[in-house]
Amino acid sequence: MLSILIPTYNYNVVPLVLELQKQCLECDINFEILVFDDNSKLCLDENEKINSFENCRFEVLEKNIGRSAIRNLLAKKAKFESLLFLDADTIPIQNHFIKNYISQVNEDEKIIYGGIEYQKEKPKKNQVLRWKYGNSREALPVKKRQENPYLSFLTLNFLIHKNIFSTVSFNETIPNLRHEDTLFSYNLKQKKIKITHIENPVYHLGLDDFEDAIKKENESILGLKYLIDHELLPTDYVRLSKIASKIEKLNLNFAFAFFYRITQSIFLKNIASNNPSLLIFDLYRLVHLCNLNSK
Repeated sequence: MLSILIPTYNYNVVPLVLELQKQCLECDINFEILVFDDNSKLCLDENEKINSFENCRFEVLEKNIGRSAIRNLLAKKAKFESLLFLDADTIPIQNHFIKNYISQVNEDEKIIYGGIEYQKEKPKKNQVLRWKYGNSREALPVKKRQENPYLSFLTLNFLIHKNIFSTVSFNETIPNLRHEDTLFSYNLKQKKIKITHIENPVYHLGLDDFEDAIKKENESILGLKYLIDHELLPTDYVRLSKIASKIEKLNLNFAFAFFYRITQSIFLKNIASNNPSLLIFDLYRLVHLCNLNSK
């Protein structure tokens, strides 16, 4: 009935797998939990224990294939028609998490997104940026998500029918620079496949330190530029590229690029602080994209 698919990289997935297995057994359903490791070096001994759990399998890939390809591979290897994708650094908040998803399974062509939350306690200073951004921009209630159902969809906690996934899968031709979930949501929108938002969240546990968060954000901006440049996304799909496109049409890229170069260190000092401004963070991202567009 249900294949739970978890890609991982350098992360201990055992607590997540045990919680999911427990809930599946309580629901008395046919299930499997597949965990594929994208050729990482850490946590392999811990995760190897998963192979001793009932209906669970852990496999390490021979080479790193990236976030898009590993999700497609998991879907291909799944034996059931209902596919529940979860990121490794998540944990269900509710003890009826699996039951909530099962109640949504039917023949309708739709995707079910359960949502995400961040723990309320403020983390240590070098994790505050990712925590604050996540709480403000990602941990949205159902009503808010429904206002923009495609862009408020994240791929860390969703249910999809195998038939739909065979129609719209993750694009493996793009660089492994993030925004693969943005492209996935856009392709769903193009195919008019409905995304249903429900209140069935997971906690996102893997908060990045500031250095990793900025590195990933810079990669994300490069990834967005790639998708725009190769006409895989329209410039007006994401707010950041929509504004950058208007700046480019006004021939102001050079000015914004110059502004980026003289203010970069000031911006980074603020967003690395214990109370980062998301407005400054948004401005940093915008002028960074303008700087890339000016080259």
